[in-house]
Amino acid sequence: MNETKTRFTALDVFRGMTICFMIIVISPGSGALPYWPLDHASWHGFTPTDLVFPSFLFAVGNALSFSEKKFAGLSSGRVLCHVFKRSFIIFLLGYLMSWFPFYRLDAHNDIIPFPISETRYFGVLQRIAMCYLLTALAVRYIGQRFLVYLGVGILLLYWGALLMFGTDDPFSIQGNAITKLDILLFGSAHLYYDHGVFDPEGLLSTLPAVVNTLAGYMVGKYLREKGMSRVAIRPLFLIGLAGIVLALLWNTVFPINKKIWTSSFSLLTIGIDLILLPILVLLTEKKESEGKDWVSFFTVFGKNPLVIYMFAEMLLITLRKIPLGSINLYEQINNAVFQAILPGSAGSLLFALTNMLFCWCVGWLLNKNKIYIKV
Repeated sequence: MNETKTRFTALDVFRGMTICFMIIVISPGSGALPYWPLDHASWHGFTPTDLVFPSFLFAVGNALSFSEKKFAGLSSGRVLCHVFKRSFIIFLLGYLMSWFPFYRLDAHNDIIPFPISETRYFGVLQRIAMCYLLTALAVRYIGQRFLVYLGVGILLLYWGALLMFGTDDPFSIQGNAITKLDILLFGSAHLYYDHGVFDPEGLLSTLPAVVNTLAGYMVGKYLREKGMSRVAIRPLFLIGLAGIVLALLWNTVFPINKKIWTSSFSLLTIGIDLILLPILVLLTEKKESEGKDWVSFFTVFGKNPLVIYMFAEMLLITLRKIPLGSINLYEQINNAVFQAILPGSAGSLLFALTNMLFCWCVGWLLNKNKIYIKV
């Protein structure tokens, strides 16, 4: 019982740290650029911020391994119903959140309608939904020993698809096959405009993201079966280090890039998470007997991750949609308070930390009242 509790605690802390950092990086205060570790790499390359999303997908897969037991006695029909229903709800919530508050501001800060014909189809929650769906189906219908081969096959297939269907430089903003497919299937009006017409959560680039989720599942299942002793987690460290080295070698021909979620990027982030999660297993095991103040801080986020993330996003969207003369409330708060206290990047970070702590308070109230909202 203690081992199970500790492993779940480590997972809650891992998810909590991911959500905590995610809120910080989506909340840069206006008026100055954030510090470089709190911003994504502009294209090729890697920053700590780029680890956040793949780590959350890794945690989704990890949680799937712990919830697997409740599906053991169910028929395939009931399992499929649950998996598709959960995926649909998460996808729909992401779609509605990107549309929220169903109006937008023009260049003069006047309120104008936000037509459904211009809504973005994909986003963070939508990718989580698709990765969960595909991973759950793979776990259910593909033998456990073949999951590694499936993951490797996806990474190689994705590399080949970009090379085959890209033009000029297949890993560039203009030449990648991801944008070509998204425009062909959905039209440019339904994409996120990043570096021009390009969606960093495009349909094709979801494939290698599924591998991060699969890896999280396999690690969670391994910990559940082998335990959390130092001997048991040592292979995870070694595999993680090997994955990082292999990713850096692959980077020479297939650049590490979060925006198009290259296979080398997927492998690098899996390697890092394979090292981080076992460390947390050891630390939370130690804290069981020494008190756990820092653990409790992060588990507040980890017990309601999707709800707190959505709250953080919608809060920022709301602040940016309230006009105040030539600027909006978000900019006014930053200019009048945070940039006045600490000008420049430090003020931007102060706002991000304040927003994170505010969201933590919401999570603390939910946890205090034993309210755990699960989709």
